[in-house]
Amino acid sequence: MPVEFLSDEQADAYGRVPATLARVDAERYWHLDDYDRDLLERRRRDHNRLGFGLQLGALRLTGRFLDDPLAVPVGVVDYVAAQLGVADPSCVKAYGQRPKTVWDHRWEIRREYGYREFGVDADPEFMGWLAARAWTTGDGPKTLFDAAVAWLRGRLVLLPGVTTLARLVATVRDETTERLWATVADLRPGVEARDALGQLVAGGTETRVSGLERLRRGPRWSSGPQLVAALARVAEITQLGVVDVDFSGVPARRVNELARHGYTAHAPILRRLAEPRRTATLLATVAGLHGRAVDDALDVFDDLMTTKLLAGAHRKTDKDRARNYPALAAASAQLAAVVGLLLDHGADDPVAVAQLWREIGAVGSRYDLAAAIATVRTLTPPAGSDLNDAWRAELVGKWRTVQSFIEPLATTITFGATPEGEPVLAALAGLPALLGRHKVNAEEIDTTLLVGSWRRLVLNGPDLEPGTIDRRAWVFCILEQFHRHLLHREIYAPQSNRWRDPRAELLTGAAWTRVRTEVLAS
Repeated sequence: MPVEFLSDEQADAYGRVPATLARVDAERYWHLDDYDRDLLERRRRDHNRLGFGLQLGALRLTGRFLDDPLAVPVGVVDYVAAQLGVADPSCVKAYGQRPKTVWDHRWEIRREYGYREFGVDADPEFMGWLAARAWTTGDGPKTLFDAAVAWLRGRLVLLPGVTTLARLVATVRDETTERLWATVADLRPGVEARDALGQLVAGGTETRVSGLERLRRGPRWSSGPQLVAALARVAEITQLGVVDVDFSGVPARRVNELARHGYTAHAPILRRLAEPRRTATLLATVAGLHGRAVDDALDVFDDLMTTKLLAGAHRKTDKDRARNYPALAAASAQLAAVVGLLLDHGADDPVAVAQLWREIGAVGSRYDLAAAIATVRTLTPPAGSDLNDAWRAELVGKWRTVQSFIEPLATTITFGATPEGEPVLAALAGLPALLGRHKVNAEEIDTTLLVGSWRRLVLNGPDLEPGTIDRRAWVFCILEQFHRHLLHREIYAPQSNRWRDPRAELLTGAAWTRVRTEVLAS
């Protein structure tokens, strides 16, 4: 009788040879080597040799002996008969007329090929493997059932009845699921945090939206206010006091399985879950939501920096350059013509000043040349600046976009860094202390981070007092470098999923020792 998670077709196909079989499968399971032939040649009659060979191949294919030894495709019978030199394959119909012969052959096959009977008490290795597999993978019952069949066949264990194995798989899977709930629920922190979890799905709220539902909602677009809201969401989840729970003793796949249910289920459904499943689901959900919230906040920051601030500054600078190009080109052409006249006469040419000015006057008047010089000075970068000077100066003008999220960005998310990113991360942590000040001395910042035109913009602003810095330019200098290091994962968020350190995916030390036995067993 088929069991719950197996269809009628799957249950009927268990332990049976398919009605149609590919030639390659027949050759794989019913090919007789020298050892097989020697064993079969001990039979005196053709039908016994042929039946013995059919039973042996069927066992290799299905993992168990057939109730009807002749329940194999005709092509398989012909293939085995050809190997044994049996002229009339139909003689196999006489096999089984003496049931004791069939049972004797089965006993001999088990003895000669090392097969053993299945028994839960006799197979502690199998039970340990099945429990470890169910614990570490969280596979569904069908997948676990198929894996159990493959494990038993690979270790020459005769398969039990379909109902026996299916019930065993379902029982072990249920036991490991209950173990998962109890283990995760035991990781919960103090009473206050447990009460906070319960309040997330509590009923009777005025807004008709549960706290969990509100926390599941991420940002909708990229902007300064949306980034502030995303960081506030991270802070709210952090304040629940469960984000630092150590899940290393539980397979990540199983924790994610619990969290997925919490991501989608309505609050009343989660509220009605029995303990410890309710606490385990909420704990895994909140921990997963924290990682998602950090991802969302950093995604908004990345998009804001890339598409609106950096790209916006580049676009504005390019437009200004395109708009100013005709005036700059005309002024440069005038000055180039004057310099050309001077170079044509040479340093030793005793030309009179009056004559030289007459030649220059043909190019333009003194007023025109002075205007050309002013135009060139206005539209070209200052001496010592680099190609990034213009757009970085434009970026500093976006102060109102970033000033609201500087402090929460530096204080809400826990970041880590490689040696290359540590100075930038330290500078980011120091930004909130500078926001409310009008004057910041150069000695208070790490001037080694002032690369390229940032040095001029930060230290040599037009309205700066000696020894002070332009704090707005300093903030954008750090934000630009923080964003670049974040993209390269030289700065990372350990509690994030997408922005975490890619080198920290493997368990080590005590965390690996705690789960090593079950992981290897599975």
